[in-house]
Amino acid sequence: MDFQLTEEQLAVQAAARDFAQNELLPGVIERDTHEKFPAEQIKKMGELGFMGMMVDPKYNGGGMDTISYVLAMEEISKIDSSASVAMSVNNSLVCWGLEKYGTEEQKEKYLKRLATGEILGAFCLSEPEAGSDATSQRTTAEDKGDYYLVNGTKNWITNGNSASVYLVIAQTDKEKGHKGINALIVERETEGFVVGKKEEKLGIRGSDTHSLMFQDMKVPKENRIGEDGFGFNFAMSTLNGGRIGIAAQALGIASGAYELALKYSKERKAFGKEISQHQAIAFKLADMATQIETARLLCLKAAWLKDQKQDFSQASAMAKLYASQVAMDTTVEAVQVHGGYGFVKEYHVERLMRDAKITQIYEGTSEIQKIVISRNILK
Repeated sequence: MDFQLTEEQLAVQAAARDFAQNELLPGVIERDTHEKFPAEQIKKMGELGFMGMMVDPKYNGGGMDTISYVLAMEEISKIDSSASVAMSVNNSLVCWGLEKYGTEEQKEKYLKRLATGEILGAFCLSEPEAGSDATSQRTTAEDKGDYYLVNGTKNWITNGNSASVYLVIAQTDKEKGHKGINALIVERETEGFVVGKKEEKLGIRGSDTHSLMFQDMKVPKENRIGEDGFGFNFAMSTLNGGRIGIAAQALGIASGAYELALKYSKERKAFGKEISQHQAIAFKLADMATQIETARLLCLKAAWLKDQKQDFSQASAMAKLYASQVAMDTTVEAVQVHGGYGFVKEYHVERLMRDAKITQIYEGTSEIQKIVISRNILK
């Protein structure tokens, strides 16, 4: 058992921390207030290699391990969760899914540009009536011989109006249930593709979240990922790895809030001494630090199992379940440590508290993670 990070991993962590502090922190409150997508910052993230970290270098990726990805996600998420969720979706759901299951032609055409951040990707599974119940796909992909005719609506799509490539999950044969679902690569310019309204959200307000509509949209057969009927398995396998990214995001939100609370507790005085010297505050900080370290170890273990090509489904579900709860608990306490200032935007912790909630919901709710975990332990 080796808990030491490699020099390369430490370098990635440091690069992500520097970028977050120098490029993301300035303007993060304004972007949150005005729901502004961090397009310029995400472009720079692509140039630095953060948008295709685990992709093979032959497809313009960084060829890094999942541990490096977790370290970078944590650092970016400490400052700007709207930027980190775009990074997570592009890395974990779009690039990883295409590299693992796509054809060579699909990788050449799409993956190379996605891995550099030249273009952004989006993952389209959720629908108005198909969130946690992903088998209830109402978006249809009717087989027309050499193409699919796609109709339907997708909800809550990250990078919805900023992406160029969309991985769309749709039902081809309803009688086959989840075995009749396909995954299709859809280009934004496809006729019949409509970007719906932008969602007004509690948190990750800079994230570009939209509904998407497909109206008699023709998608060529060569854009299908895997064999006919592979779509549901593709979605579940991809989300399995995506949970590691969101767990790392939750970890970053928690550790970012903790660092702010720790710093503030050493500056703020009450009753003649720094509030960190009062046991009520010191014990809050001790609980935060312990829970964050536990979440970090769960995230790193899931990443390590994935890198070792071992089954990581239970580990990633545990990491997401626990880290997202820690994100909520820690950010609430960070606001409390700040007192009245915690309720004010300029101190950042109220934004982190709002951002934390979504980590318990997207890419599998906490309730779904418990289903995954319980099925594994009861086998």
